[in-house]
Amino acid sequence: MKAVAKIFETILWDSRFIVLAAVIASLASSLAMFYIATADAFFMISHLGEYISSDLTQEARSALRSATVTHVVEIVDGYLLATILLIFSLGLYELFIGKIEKAEQYATSSNVLLIESLDDLKSRLAKVILMILIVKFFEFAIAMKFHNALDLLYLAAGIALIGLALYLSYAGEDSDDKQKH
Repeated sequence: MKAVAKIFETILWDSRFIVLAAVIASLASSLAMFYIATADAFFMISHLGEYISSDLTQEARSALRSATVTHVVEIVDGYLLATILLIFSLGLYELFIGKIEKAEQYATSSNVLLIESLDDLKSRLAKVILMILIVKFFEFAIAMKFHNALDLLYLAAGIALIGLALYLSYAGEDSDDKQKH
């Protein structure tokens, strides 16, 4: 019976390598998002020459400026999503497969890339997701049409809630740091 338990435990322990599928898929998705965001940035920058054209009316220039700012926000959003996928990939690897010794050699890796627990991974991902939500809010705020004072009040309330969310996320981080020490 002990031999069967040992075989079962070995199979169970080795089953953690199935996580490599998620690690590889997340890494590939991250690379794809970095590529897409970089291509978007390249094409947006290549079209900026139109902005100084003397043939452009003030209304057309304003529309181009608004579209460019929206594209910049979308590019930032793409890079943030790529970063989430990269952190997720590295975190899953460290939690289920093994430590990334190369990352431990660099002082900057402790800021983001060294994941010690599932809560640590969730916390890091939550902060990046919060940043994506802030960028999306900014994108919608740019396109928002203000018809009355209530619309401005809604925008102000949204900004206040974003500030509160940022405050609470960093206040929670400070309390976690105090508990560790």
